[in-house]
Amino acid sequence: MIKTKSVSMTQVFHDPKFRGKHVILVAGKVYTAARGSTAAKILEKLEKKYPRQTPEYAYIPKGKSAII
Repeated sequence: MIKTKSVSMTQVFHDPKFRGKHVILVAGKVYTAARGSTAAKILEKLEKKYPRQTPEYAYIPKGKSAII
């Protein structure tokens, strides 16, 4: 899990270190997971920690992969 301060989802999409990972952004912090099941566990914890904020969730595909 990586935590970074004051980051927007646009910055996350352009950063190559997040490629191939599930990314959750809440309260200006980025949380990453390699698998969807791990991301679900992180989301549950974040909902308890930040009950009034809506987290943003995305999977950033690796380069040269096609999403159909």
